[in-house]
Amino acid sequence: MITLLIADDHPLYRDALRGALSLSLPALTLKEAGDLNTTVDILNNEDIDLLLLDLHMPGSNDLFGLLHIRKLFPELPVAVVSGTEDTTLISKVISVGALGFIPKTASAQDIANAVEAILDGDVWLPDNLSEDVDEVNEEFSELADKVASLTPSQYKVLCYMRDGLLNKQIGFNLDIAEATVKAHVTAIFKKLGINNRTQAVLIASQLELEPPIQ
Repeated sequence: MITLLIADDHPLYRDALRGALSLSLPALTLKEAGDLNTTVDILNNEDIDLLLLDLHMPGSNDLFGLLHIRKLFPELPVAVVSGTEDTTLISKVISVGALGFIPKTASAQDIANAVEAILDGDVWLPDNLSEDVDEVNEEFSELADKVASLTPSQYKVLCYMRDGLLNKQIGFNLDIAEATVKAHVTAIFKKLGINNRTQAVLIASQLELEPPIQ
């Protein structure tokens, strides 16, 4: 029996995905999560064979959720599901270890084909996009690896730094003390191998990280 985790914050899409997979792959056991924290909790406590991950659910926000999960569970097969069909983004998610990219516009049959291919150890991309996906350079992969070492709280601080907020403003937004923000900033600089906020902003921008969803 194969157990698959659908991590997406839209119940209607989770229901549609469940329906599509149940028809084509009735032997699947399906679990659901609506945010990154719940996803990690399930992965820590359940034997999951494949994760379908929405890049934009709470706590995930573009690439961070994928990077974080790949760091915590390096052996877990992951496919990204997204409403965005940008080939640059697809190149990046594949370069950091995703085994597939499933557009939310994909047909039920395509979704089933993708799941079967990934469970067999193959990389799956939509036919209409696969030829446009390029390899990402080594510099990006190194940056992604560094960002993966951040905690979710440090990642949120990094995003606010990128948006130009001062430590006091970041503390207010996250409801934490300014001293705690400073500690996060110090840890971020150390993990990313940098020494100023400008470098942090450049890294966040290159990885196309979005501001945290509240």
